[in-house]
Amino acid sequence: MDVDELMLETEDRMDKSVQHLMEQYSKVRTGKASTAMFDGLVVKLYGSEMPLKQVANILTPEARLVIIQPYDKNAIPNIEKTILTSDLGVNPVNDGTVIRINIPQLTEERRKDMSKMVNKMAEEARQSVRAVRRDANEQLKKAQKDGEIPEDNMYKLLDDIQKLTDDHVADIDKRLESKTEEIMEV
Repeated sequence: MDVDELMLETEDRMDKSVQHLMEQYSKVRTGKASTAMFDGLVVKLYGSEMPLKQVANILTPEARLVIIQPYDKNAIPNIEKTILTSDLGVNPVNDGTVIRINIPQLTEERRKDMSKMVNKMAEEARQSVRAVRRDANEQLKKAQKDGEIPEDNMYKLLDDIQKLTDDHVADIDKRLESKTEEIMEV
């Protein structure tokens, strides 16, 4: 067993758990305009489906305004329909050349719901990090049992993996706190 490779792989997998959380957080609407809100939207156009980013420029000129500027003005009705049928809860306004979307202020109840949702996402990320730790620990214990590494080294490596886990969980907690503040600010 290559211990260095195991440690690198473990850290990489934990980093990916945190990165996945950040991708999920970028799609959570907080009452501020963000182009990431539209990342998952797919527009039916010219007989095929394309990501919204490929058919239009998405701009946020103000804190509560998104402007979607299609490369082809004929695509405006399709883009508008996609936004209306999405679960974003916003109303696009079409002026014939661009689509404007005012991002409404979130209600207190909606803020609390979103706060619970980001908490759940953070807990899933923590569980993912802990699962990576468990896998790495099992590999180390198996290697020690098979005589590949001495027992002293195994305990040192188990401590290193626990430190990695603690660091990643602390990172997740910090990001959760930041996202919750962002959601709760009026």
